[in-house]
Amino acid sequence: MSSRRPQLHFILLLLTYYCPIRIAANGGNGTRVQCLPDQASSLLQLKHSFHNTNLSTWQQGSDCCHWEGVGCDRDSGQVITLDLSDRNLRSFRGLSPALFNLTSLTSLSLSGNDFGHINLPNFGFERLVQLLSLDLSDTSLAGQIPGLFATFSFLRYIDLWGNNFEGKLPTKIFQLENLIYLDFSYNPSLFVQLPNFSPGNHLESLDLWKTNCSGVIPDSFFDRFYPMCAGDIPKCLFNLPNLEGLSLHSNQLSGHLEDISAPLSSHFTSIWLSSNQLSGHIPKSFFQLTKIEVIWLHPNKLEGTIELSLLSGLKYLSMLSLSDNMLSVIDGEYLFPTLPNMQDLHLASCNLTKIPNMLRRQYEMEDVDLSSNNIDGVIPCWLWENGKNSMRFNLSHNMFASRNYSNNSFSSITPAVDIHINNSIYLDLSKNKLNGHIPTSLCGANYEMLDLSYNNLTGSVPSCLIQHGNVKMLKLRNNQLNGMLPENIGEGCMLQPIDLNSNQIEGKIPRSLSNCRSLEVLDIGNNHIVDSFPTWLGILSNLRVLILRSNQFHGSIGSPSEGVAARNIFSGMQIIDLASNNFSGSLNSKWFEKLETMMTNSSTEGNALALDNRSSPGNEYYQEILTFKGIEHTFTKILTTFKMIDFSNNAFDGPIPDSVGKLIALHGLNMSHNALTGAIPSKLADLAQLESLDLSQNKLSGMIPQELNMLTYLAVLNLSNNNLSGMIPEGQQFSSFTNSSFEGNEGLCGRPLSKQCNSSGTGTLDSSVSSQDSVGTIVLFVLVGSGFAVGFAAAVVSSVVFQVKRWNCNHFLFYQ
Repeated sequence: MSSRRPQLHFILLLLTYYCPIRIAANGGNGTRVQCLPDQASSLLQLKHSFHNTNLSTWQQGSDCCHWEGVGCDRDSGQVITLDLSDRNLRSFRGLSPALFNLTSLTSLSLSGNDFGHINLPNFGFERLVQLLSLDLSDTSLAGQIPGLFATFSFLRYIDLWGNNFEGKLPTKIFQLENLIYLDFSYNPSLFVQLPNFSPGNHLESLDLWKTNCSGVIPDSFFDRFYPMCAGDIPKCLFNLPNLEGLSLHSNQLSGHLEDISAPLSSHFTSIWLSSNQLSGHIPKSFFQLTKIEVIWLHPNKLEGTIELSLLSGLKYLSMLSLSDNMLSVIDGEYLFPTLPNMQDLHLASCNLTKIPNMLRRQYEMEDVDLSSNNIDGVIPCWLWENGKNSMRFNLSHNMFASRNYSNNSFSSITPAVDIHINNSIYLDLSKNKLNGHIPTSLCGANYEMLDLSYNNLTGSVPSCLIQHGNVKMLKLRNNQLNGMLPENIGEGCMLQPIDLNSNQIEGKIPRSLSNCRSLEVLDIGNNHIVDSFPTWLGILSNLRVLILRSNQFHGSIGSPSEGVAARNIFSGMQIIDLASNNFSGSLNSKWFEKLETMMTNSSTEGNALALDNRSSPGNEYYQEILTFKGIEHTFTKILTTFKMIDFSNNAFDGPIPDSVGKLIALHGLNMSHNALTGAIPSKLADLAQLESLDLSQNKLSGMIPQELNMLTYLAVLNLSNNNLSGMIPEGQQFSSFTNSSFEGNEGLCGRPLSKQCNSSGTGTLDSSVSSQDSVGTIVLFVLVGSGFAVGFAAAVVSSVVFQVKRWNCNHFLFYQ
């Protein structure tokens, strides 16, 4: 079951009172009369309706008033409370009818269990006339919400969030005179239309987050709540005299924000209007709210200019987000007093041209996002000084540039990095114009995630970033780093992904890299590494992605018996890319038999590979650029279910091992541009998930196995430029492939090639060509006969026709 969200997004007033109606279970209610037999019988029937019940105290012959989750009336022995929430119970038949025999129930909670997406029953609930509290949240119930709920005059608490309810919500439920709390959130197919609210309505908490709310919002609604709907944002919202919090984020609200009258005396503490379609200017009165703590306005279509000096009087402000609008944020030249509670500042895509001066005196910031602006120049020392407590500091997608980066900028902030940023974990300076060397002073920080990708950095990779320290994610892709990778990597290495792709790194892969026991992704593609295949990396049980593409690796890839015979090498691998190297030799059958992860199909969609880091501000997914289906793709997330092997552009020879057919989870297999020989293994037909197969530019021979027609997901096939022969399989997937998939195989025939097959399955001429030859022969006979005597012509032409017929056929075949 899904976990309940950390906060309600659609609450105006907190539920300030809620009279307890449940009686303590397990005998804690001082029961005077034992549970009535019919009550115990109904409860046992309910227990038996679950598939995996763990209600150990629910036993025949014992007092049900002492059973877990059950509370009884002291005098009558009737069950009046039933709380089975979060017990991992499962029923594929929905709610048991026996439940409705407990007609004295005042409180019922079945939340956090699984009722198999069965509809809520239309009948039965009408018997529970004394019900005060009903909690069916997160139960996988479906169908329409019965209108009879609106007849429960005593109900005070209804919680149905996180289900699959659909249809129109009975509007009379809102009119229940004693109702205090109502939650229908996270039912996206539930249509809600708000009615008029009578003055005597007691409803205090309403949550319609992620429902399908529509229609006109009645004026009476704003005396109590604010909606989760579309349309223009109501003007009256901003001037409700006692309103403290406004949370309308993630809707489709449009229109302009209204000025707040008397902001100095306003009770507003939070304004959450993110992820809407709001436009126009932000009223200056928003920045005059003396009690405001949160202003969260990203992303919308707000425009205009905002001067950060407007924040100077907001001493309670802790969170400000203006990101991803059409705003221009201007920084003042003077320093205003510290905002003592300020923690989160998001100004991404705000047309900033400099790092705001307001940050000079902010020492307790946790999350700062200045990404995607036009900030250039040198990163100032005071920014690192003040970032000592930051959990996330994002300066990516700017235009920072510094000549002699290590000797000027970073050398001057070395003390600040070493001493003061001990709590920062995330530094992202990717996609800037940084050049120079990577400063070793970064190693003195406490960074767990370091991303300097897509810059112009030069020099070698500082050994301290890999040899020791806290770095878990190192991304240095697309720079101009050179030299050799550092040796002497200790057992304290915590790296999980290493991305050094597209640099100029030389030498060998250091053997001590095997001390990085948590390593999951190693991408050193597109460098100048000269080495043999790193079989020793196979001992890293967590390694899932290995990319060695476009280097100068050489020799064979070995076999399991070489070096690590007693271990399951590469058992967790899901992506292996060895393309464009100088690997040679035959492919060992046992090598592929060790790829255990590729031999198991998953019944789920899988999870995305991400940094194992509880302190991360969010999911830091691994990203890779992979060549799949012949096209270079950027994978922003790598699912654990995605599997591929690319051995293309090497010098492998010998046959393709049958054991490749055991890798049934493969989505892509590329062994093109090698010197492989022998037949295509029919075992490849077992690769049921295969979407792309490229065996082109080899020396493969024999027929194309008919069994490959069974690969129903195969979208890309390239068998061109081999020595294949015989008939191309017909039907199913093969009917979708073009000439380019098979060209360069002189012995192949059949569709889609123009060369048809004869009865023996070998190539023969197209019938139209034979007809043309016959006509040509007849014409030649007539012409010859017209110049010679009939008798002489008969003798000569008989011989000439036979020779010409042979010449025409041979001539045609030669040019074809």
